[in-house]
Amino acid sequence: MPASRTALFVAFNPITTALLVSLLYREKISFKKLLGIFVAVLGALTVISNGHLLTVIQDISQTFGRGELSMLCAVLSWAIYTVVGRKALLGLSSLASTTYAAIWGLLLLLMVWFFNPNVQVLPELNWQVGAAIGYLAVFGTVIPFIWYYQGIKTIGAARTSVFTNFVPLFGVLLGALILNEQISSSMLLGGALVITGVVLTNRR
Repeated sequence: MPASRTALFVAFNPITTALLVSLLYREKISFKKLLGIFVAVLGALTVISNGHLLTVIQDISQTFGRGELSMLCAVLSWAIYTVVGRKALLGLSSLASTTYAAIWGLLLLLMVWFFNPNVQVLPELNWQVGAAIGYLAVFGTVIPFIWYYQGIKTIGAARTSVFTNFVPLFGVLLGALILNEQISSSMLLGGALVITGVVLTNRR
């Protein structure tokens, strides 16, 4: 699937997480929080679809395949990870929880490789690939995951997950700053909706 199509599914993480929290912990989600989550997701989808949300959703419904099914599983997996993390944080620090999660992830990846030994795990290694892996490991995984767990510990799983809607917004902004990509009016509108939704969800 194209990256933009994949990102549409990622935007549903907060809704899935909130529903799981409500289902597993019998927590009532206030109307204000639900409204905030909905507005933030709508903003993220507006940014990702470049203002053509209905067209993209219709296209996905007509051509739903293996990639879309994989992304639904990914969203559910991330929501479970977030909710389970809340439970784990009762007896572990954010650093310890992230460490255990990384170890389990490594074991699962090794299992996949063991049963598919012919799969090419890495491209030809050079300094650029090494630098990319190093950046992804430190600044794209370890530090953000620790901060994410600290957020869950402080404000709860549902309210923390709504912040993931900033991902497409920051992606667009960095694309404009680094790659000189154009920012459209729909992106500005989507960004405003994301910020409004996050404020609504987390305002006491």
